[in-house]
Amino acid sequence: MRRLFWKFFTVVWLAMAGSIALLFAVTSLFESPFEEEVANRERKLALETTAQVLQSDGLDAAKKLVEDLRRTGRELPIRFNQRPSAANCAAKAGPNLAMNVISDGDCYELEIGGSPQGLISRAWPRTVPWLAALMAAAAAAYWLARYFITPVEQLRFGLRAIANGQLDVRIAHTIGSKRDEVASLAHDLDATAARLQELQAAQQQLFHDVSHEIRSPLSRLQAGIGVLQQNPSRLSAMIERMVREVERLDELVGGILTLARLSERQDPRFDRQTLDVVDLIREIVEDARFEALSRDVTVEYEGVNTFVASVNGELIYRALENVIRNAIAHTKNKTTVLVRSEVHGQQIQLSIKDMGLGVPEAELDAIFKPFSQSSITTARSGFGLGLAITRRAAEWHGGSATARNIPSGGLCVEVTIPISNGQ
Repeated sequence: MRRLFWKFFTVVWLAMAGSIALLFAVTSLFESPFEEEVANRERKLALETTAQVLQSDGLDAAKKLVEDLRRTGRELPIRFNQRPSAANCAAKAGPNLAMNVISDGDCYELEIGGSPQGLISRAWPRTVPWLAALMAAAAAAYWLARYFITPVEQLRFGLRAIANGQLDVRIAHTIGSKRDEVASLAHDLDATAARLQELQAAQQQLFHDVSHEIRSPLSRLQAGIGVLQQNPSRLSAMIERMVREVERLDELVGGILTLARLSERQDPRFDRQTLDVVDLIREIVEDARFEALSRDVTVEYEGVNTFVASVNGELIYRALENVIRNAIAHTKNKTTVLVRSEVHGQQIQLSIKDMGLGVPEAELDAIFKPFSQSSITTARSGFGLGLAITRRAAEWHGGSATARNIPSGGLCVEVTIPISNGQ
């Protein structure tokens, strides 16, 4: 990760430094001739002014002028050289800007020594701001590199932890108070880890519950075999009991397979048939009435007479049967389970009401999870796979399944099924 940091820093700094160097070269190219010309004109003007003062006011006045110029901060080294003869005193120009002047009958040669301005002295004042800009660019590049690479290191740490199975690791708090895309990515990573942790816990719980559910009928089968080994005369009674346990195992395995197909990441493929959903409901109600006779429970249906839809008949049958049988199992003795249907637009809404103890409000959604357990110990303390299959089947058809408590007592499960969701 340090290599990425220095790559990022180098690229950003070189981009800034290249821009600054280009600007410096351009300004030097276009400003230097102009500045040099100004400096030459300034030196020539100072020399001519000094010559006029020398010619009109004398040597002392000219030297005083040069001294005054020096005190202003202008470095103009004008030298006065007296020539031996004034006869040949004529103005001349040389490489160092020199001229001859006659003052009080004497001939003086005035000359400004040195060059106008050296390359270093000319470039240095302009170089300082650009050097400061380069340092600022380096500081900015370093800050940007740390700003972006530090969160990337945290993201790498989080991903490595997830890859190693440490799903409880969270990194969003290490990003600080940032509100950029990198911080959003860290929060998304935490949400992903939390979801994976939740799914892992649910999977482990499902494995535990399935093992427990399968172990119970297997134990009863094993006990029946043991009884037969000790007392073969009870063959008929034990075979009937063992058949019931095998049927329970078959039903459990079938429910697990159905739930697994409905939980596939890709859209599970089920065949659709055009059929009357109300006919399925009436059939389920008729079968349920027979099952409810042992507890003197009545199962009633009221609502629409027909609703033709494109559905998978087996899924819808199992989904509705699970809800109705669940209601019969948990309603009070000598009460009524009411199945009601209403059509709203392009979908049918089914409500199945019982007169049991209901479910705690905080657990109304949990009853649709596989083998969910209630926090209170009642006959409804476990929910198996039935309602989980109901919700998944309804959602596969484009509908929904929810539950609510009835104020007068009992639970109402509502299932909606559209005519077709276009699959």
